[in-house]
Amino acid sequence: MTRSTVQIGLVLPDVMGTYGDGGNALVLRQRLRMRGYDAEVIEITLADPVPESLDIYTLGGAEDSAQRLATRHLQRYPGLQQAAAKGAPVLAICAAIQVLGNWYETSSGERVDGVGLIDATTTPQQKRAIGEVTTTPMLAGLTAPLSGFENHRGGTTLGPDATGLARVTRGVGNGVGDGLEGVVQGSTLGTYMHGPALARNPELADLLLARALGVSELAPLDLPEVEQLRRERLRA
Repeated sequence: MTRSTVQIGLVLPDVMGTYGDGGNALVLRQRLRMRGYDAEVIEITLADPVPESLDIYTLGGAEDSAQRLATRHLQRYPGLQQAAAKGAPVLAICAAIQVLGNWYETSSGERVDGVGLIDATTTPQQKRAIGEVTTTPMLAGLTAPLSGFENHRGGTTLGPDATGLARVTRGVGNGVGDGLEGVVQGSTLGTYMHGPALARNPELADLLLARALGVSELAPLDLPEVEQLRRERLRA
């Protein structure tokens, strides 16, 4: 990286911001600033083309109608896809996994073509997954259990080009009976965990930041209150 300020793209918070997942961008910014980096959050709304020049991108959850709006916008302005192709980290939360996938079905049975950044398809399940979810990460560089709050009805099936982020130890996860939670493909990482996910899983936040900065790892931050939150949530 040559830019002096790390730019964090908060993608379509006006339609993909139902569950407070915009907090993930704030967590990234704060963890950078605590390490002495200049960092800013760039909000990209339906009024803006998606730039391919940012250092890291985050997308949040939404309902069916908002997902369709987001999908059309990202197809029209493929800056996110271009950035991911160059290796920029992308964090997709909940419905964003579906938007970035090959296709998804709405609750009414309509099939919508996705962005195609993730080799995954999603269909509605009979029972909604709602509650605490805990997982064991499968991604290299993650050692601590991951936790979050899931609230979705989608069942996401991964294709051969994608792998799971973690294996479920409690909760539902991707919802298709394979025991997986989330998805990893290239520089894109997706999870159904709200919370926000990065507030509850600082190791995951730092892995994304290390990739954005082009370093192998970051020295951990000593934040006892964050560790207390993790302990509370893992016991919940």
